[in-house]
Amino acid sequence: MTVKRMDNVGIVVKDLDAAIEFFTELGLELERCAKVEGEWAGRVTGLGDQNVEIAMMRTPDGHSRLELSRFLSPPVVGDHRKAAVNSLGYLRVMFVVDDIDDTLSRLGKLGADLVGEVVNYQDIYRLCYIRGPEGILIGLAEQLGQQTSRTDPI
Repeated sequence: MTVKRMDNVGIVVKDLDAAIEFFTELGLELERCAKVEGEWAGRVTGLGDQNVEIAMMRTPDGHSRLELSRFLSPPVVGDHRKAAVNSLGYLRVMFVVDDIDDTLSRLGKLGADLVGEVVNYQDIYRLCYIRGPEGILIGLAEQLGQQTSRTDPI
């Protein structure tokens, strides 16, 4: 059997409302908010009895989702949000945007910081990394011109 699709990427945050505001400004749509609690949920995660607030954000095309979670209990035990881009494990989430300069301007008002610089990748994409809410690493890509074949951003 093969994978049918990738459903979502999950990110744990301290300030759920600020994260929702940031990703809404980026262009994602809030699909739903929910509370996940009880021992049944802990059986899935291995955390025992847990209490988590989640917000499911959907990309405009409806194909991808970002699950933002805020743990009320048990308490958060680690923090790797500000790890360097060459750290092992989670690296970043990449979004394709219409206008990278406009996106940087809008997200900058919400505290986003450019990690390096905006670069041109083979005249196919303009790319950059930013630190979003709580230092989360996010990639932005703006497609340049017409392409004859599909090339994904790095």
